[in-house]
Amino acid sequence: MNNHLSENLVGIFDSGIGGLSVLHEIYDMLPFQPLFYIADQIHVPYGKRQMSEIKDFSFAITDFLAAKGARVIVVACNTASAAALKDLRTEYPQLTFVGMEPAVKPATQKTHTGIVGVLATPATFQGKLYHTLVEKFASNVKILTHTCPGLVELIESGETTSQSTKLILQRALLPMIEKGADTIVLGCTHFPFVIPTIKHIVGPNVTVIDPSPAIAKRVSFLLNELDLIKRYPHESCVTFSTTGKPESFKRVIYSLIGTDTSPIPLRWKSGKLTHI
Repeated sequence: MNNHLSENLVGIFDSGIGGLSVLHEIYDMLPFQPLFYIADQIHVPYGKRQMSEIKDFSFAITDFLAAKGARVIVVACNTASAAALKDLRTEYPQLTFVGMEPAVKPATQKTHTGIVGVLATPATFQGKLYHTLVEKFASNVKILTHTCPGLVELIESGETTSQSTKLILQRALLPMIEKGADTIVLGCTHFPFVIPTIKHIVGPNVTVIDPSPAIAKRVSFLLNELDLIKRYPHESCVTFSTTGKPESFKRVIYSLIGTDTSPIPLRWKSGKLTHI
């Protein structure tokens, strides 16, 4: 993987490393597709911020990716999708967006007990998108929710198996299991990186839904429709960038998805995202 770009570029962004779970699935499905990933780590976590602020970040990042030539942009963050996806599609009709939404619909189809647990950030639960999904698909299902305070920050620092991570997940999940939940929805792109810990806590009889594979399939479908898929080997593929500390991001990328890379440093200046 290196930093070469092309007109087939797919932009992917998140508040931090969570969207790497989505990028990894896209790369596995489309290994020749040029991808540009932005981790807005200076502002992580988005989940604690005002929706208007998250929307401003999302618009500025979209401007940056569009200037790079991206035709398809993946909002690989449930919080940013809740805050900005609808407006992004309105304001940038020339671009194609793929957003994240809690997998409430498939969860209601998989549950046998009629009780589903959803793990997500406060901003995701506050968003209209989440409430629309619940109203539309979960009228006959009981939804239990938890925001897992502090979990995003731990995953950002690479602590996917630490005792602190386990304790947060136990506090969130064990009450759900005691109340009969047999399906757990991961409503934050950071959370797939702790699936092994989640499965250890909930046991083999509970279904854990990771939305990343479905997002990769959607991206592949749209690229095919737009005739933008790169199907043959070529120089390149993935560029990583961060508004945080590149060396720290480099270590976490390697630990989470096994890619040795040198992330590009970015900075915010007067509300715009730029190269340093």
